[in-house]
Amino acid sequence: MEHLLKVMRAAAELTRLRILAACRRAELTVTDLTQILDQSQPRVSRHLKLLVDAGLLERNREGTWAYYRLAADGLWANLTETLVSLIPAHDAILMSDLKRLVAVKRSRAEWATAYFRRNAERWDNIRSLHVDDAEVEQALKSLLAEGEMRNLLDIGTGTARILEVLGASVEFAVGVDLSHEMLAVARANLDRANLHNCQVRHGDMYHLPMADHTFDAVTIHLVLHYAEEPARAISEAARMLQPGGQLVVVDFVTHNEEILRTEHGHQRLGFDDLELASWFAAADLDSEPAVRLPGTPLTVCLWSASSRAAGDSRRSA
Repeated sequence: MEHLLKVMRAAAELTRLRILAACRRAELTVTDLTQILDQSQPRVSRHLKLLVDAGLLERNREGTWAYYRLAADGLWANLTETLVSLIPAHDAILMSDLKRLVAVKRSRAEWATAYFRRNAERWDNIRSLHVDDAEVEQALKSLLAEGEMRNLLDIGTGTARILEVLGASVEFAVGVDLSHEMLAVARANLDRANLHNCQVRHGDMYHLPMADHTFDAVTIHLVLHYAEEPARAISEAARMLQPGGQLVVVDFVTHNEEILRTEHGHQRLGFDDLELASWFAAADLDSEPAVRLPGTPLTVCLWSASSRAAGDSRRSA
């Protein structure tokens, strides 16, 4: 009961309740919240510490920045959602805060648009070499629809496109990326899509910042060719899967487009079925039939594997 009282005291203050309402709608920094609440940074920081200590907010460090959002799980997650949902939608303070939150999101979107404009030609050059993105995304949705997927991890999430495609189909989704710039774009895209059940975090594909056996499904979409140690990335992805969970790797079949190495930083010019099957087996995953989507000159392939259910000691062929 003492802990419950601590949590209730943390929420039972006007500024902290306003913070919870804002963080329900987006991942926000201290700077964002000072703009939304029109309060000083030290004051906002003190309130944030109380909310994090009580377990009502999650704090994710990203370089010199920290992002805050409602706790997605844990003992007090449902309580927080209930409290915030009880705030009347026509409340004058809430309406004022949400108006400033819209301005914060607009600023993110403008930055993301400028970043895309600077890099669009590079991305378009690669897209022109393979099958249309929509076909790849539909194939991915079809593969994952065959299993039970409640939560999702997207490794190397980039602009969070896979979270946009699959986010509405899951209860909770996380995208991880090493690039701060791409994470900024991703947050703007998730804001625009109103996918409040999705979040992004800074992290390395070789050292993912989540506990073992957390997700029903893991995707690595057009990222593995950047990995110097792809087998290690597969092993780390497998660590994330719950028993019976599914990993899907979307990437290029082995090719000879050397320009992708010299001008776009690809470490590997595609992969073959035997490579993926051996990496899956080494990570105690059972391979499933691959799906090929031929393009000109690149073929995109979806390699999938499943983790073994508890008590299943079979070895992969």
